[in-house]
Amino acid sequence: MSTVVKSQKFSTLFDWFDQDNDGQLTQDDLKATAQVFSRAAAEDDHANITAIHDAFEQWWQLLLKHGDSDGDGQVSRQEFITVMEANVTTPEHFESAVMAIADAVMNALDTNGDGVLSQDEYVHLYDTLGVPKELSAQAFHRLDLDGDGVISFGEYRTAIVEFYLSADPQAAGNYLLGPATASL
Repeated sequence: MSTVVKSQKFSTLFDWFDQDNDGQLTQDDLKATAQVFSRAAAEDDHANITAIHDAFEQWWQLLLKHGDSDGDGQVSRQEFITVMEANVTTPEHFESAVMAIADAVMNALDTNGDGVLSQDEYVHLYDTLGVPKELSAQAFHRLDLDGDGVISFGEYRTAIVEFYLSADPQAAGNYLLGPATASL
C-alpha cells in the first residue's frame, strides 16, 4: 500500500512539474516550475526567489543523475517516480532539495514577518500555483494542526514531509496539491 500511495502522489507531482505537458521532465520544466513558485514572492525578494531557483536546479540535478536511466536528458513519469522514492526523498537529499523550496516559499509568503501563514497568505501561494482557492482554503484548515487559525512554519514543514514521505492516505499533507492527492 505504501508504494501505491507515494506513487500516486509522485505521479500528480510529475504532472504539476511537466510544464509543457509533453510527458517528459526536462531542465526547462523545472526552471519553469521554479518561476511559477517564484511568483508567490514579492518582486524584490531576491533572496527567496534565488533560493527557490537554486533548490529546483538541485532537484533537477538529482533527477538527471539518479533518474535518467536511459541517458536521454529527460525524466519520464516512471523514472521520476522511481528516483523520488529511491533518491530525492532520502535524508541526504530531501532537506536540500524539497525542504529548501518549502522554506523559501514560507519565508516569501510570510509578508508581515510573524512566522506563520494566515489563510490569505496560504491561499495566495496555492492560487499562484494553480490550485483553486476553495481547495486551498479547505487544505488550510486541515494543515492548521493546532486549530489556531494560522499555519506555523512547523505545521507547513510537517505537511511537506507528509506529502513526500508518508504512505498514510489520510495524512493532512496529502491535501497540498488539491483533491487529486487528497483522495488517495
